[in-house]
Amino acid sequence: MEIFKTKKTLLDYIERQKEMGKKIGFAPTMGALHQGHLSLYAEARKENDLVISSIFVNPTQFNNAADLEKYPRTIENDIKALEQSGFVDAVYIPEVNDIYPDGLKSKSYDFDGLENEMEGKFRPGHFDGVGTVVEELFQQVKPDNAYFGDKDYQQLAIIKKLAEKHNSSIKIHGVPIYRESSGLAMSSRNQRLDSTQREAAKVIYETLVKANEWFRVITVPEINQRVKDIFENQRGMTLEYFLIADEATLKETDFFYKDRNYRAFIVVNVGDVRLIDNMHLD
Repeated sequence: MEIFKTKKTLLDYIERQKEMGKKIGFAPTMGALHQGHLSLYAEARKENDLVISSIFVNPTQFNNAADLEKYPRTIENDIKALEQSGFVDAVYIPEVNDIYPDGLKSKSYDFDGLENEMEGKFRPGHFDGVGTVVEELFQQVKPDNAYFGDKDYQQLAIIKKLAEKHNSSIKIHGVPIYRESSGLAMSSRNQRLDSTQREAAKVIYETLVKANEWFRVITVPEINQRVKDIFENQRGMTLEYFLIADEATLKETDFFYKDRNYRAFIVVNVGDVRLIDNMHLD
């Protein structure tokens, strides 16, 4: 597996691969890799000649300095995991100035309102940071296909919109959420949970399963209230938000229309660890 630590060495490599007609699959990460990340590369391996990873903790998508500081950084283990997976041909580990040559500042984007829903309300500027880093990485890696997890469903929708607005030929793929045996969605932030917190956090997935069952028989306001009731009884855990939204617009709904698709979204703080999850509602 090739390891590139500068923009120049990466660009030289990409140019050679493109000259040979290689189809490139790419999945950017912020490191602290787990099986969920590796599932992206397993998917990419199926339909590309070359699979590239990147590891870069992007400062501009954190609106909480403490969260950025605490974000796990496990670069040696990450490289080992990528090598052992057998899915990845190259990994790009840029410095900040490779991504932000003109200083650490986000661009401003219009994602047709997708950026104003859910995470956009709770994390101002977050999706400008996401858009900035993904656009720059796409320009450098020049992938044919790019892979992102459904766990960050709003981010996936934003990146699809980014590609659409830039008339990009890059095909954006969503990959199903990879879960621990308890149902907890795999996340780099899970590393910060102790064993007691990890056990307690399985209630997040259990709640989504219940919401999917309730979806067929009771109203949205009733579902919302039941979820609030569940988390009022959880020690060391705070429900930041739960909502049901239209999958296309990400706008919250309080009524189900038969011709639309809906998804439940949840964010829970377990101690000082912020966990997100979602589920398509049948």
